[in-house]
Amino acid sequence: MLSGPSGVGKDVVLARMKELGYPLHYTMTATTRPQREGESDGADYHFISPARFEEMVKRGELLEWAKVYGNRYGVPKHQVEEALGRGLDVIVKADVQGAATIKGVVPQALLIFLAPPSMEQLEERLRQRKTESTIDLNLRIETAREEMKCLPMFDYVVVNRQDRPDLAVAQIDAIITAEKCRVTQTEVEI
Repeated sequence: MLSGPSGVGKDVVLARMKELGYPLHYTMTATTRPQREGESDGADYHFISPARFEEMVKRGELLEWAKVYGNRYGVPKHQVEEALGRGLDVIVKADVQGAATIKGVVPQALLIFLAPPSMEQLEERLRQRKTESTIDLNLRIETAREEMKCLPMFDYVVVNRQDRPDLAVAQIDAIITAEKCRVTQTEVEI
């Protein structure tokens, strides 16, 4: 599970992991949010109507879902189940409340928090995106401050430095590798 505040670079880091061919299944979030310029349905998100999203909630088709900044986001269960069934490790991108929900449903889930080097740098990244109104931007900044207080809930924290996504990717890969090598006492005869 990869989480972190808005603007920290989760999409950039995951895109770089895909480019480098990391053998993971990357879940695609369903959202009611309108597409932004440069985004495409099925590549960035599954852009769906509010009615379709509600239908998915009622049918229990989402591993987790939340309303964030006035839009709904959720992780379709079938993606995770199919990937795990094929023996793949799954990486889910979710906000902090989504990470908490998934940890409650899947206690063995590994939670990684992607953090900015500083709140000042995060604020600058959000301003440079120019995708939100001033009111929405201020809400994202305030939410990010609150999300940073949730660090103790996460198993690992990776700092994503501006223009250095490969460093964050390498750290995430090292975490996944280390966790896969972890051996419990019940797995080894003593």
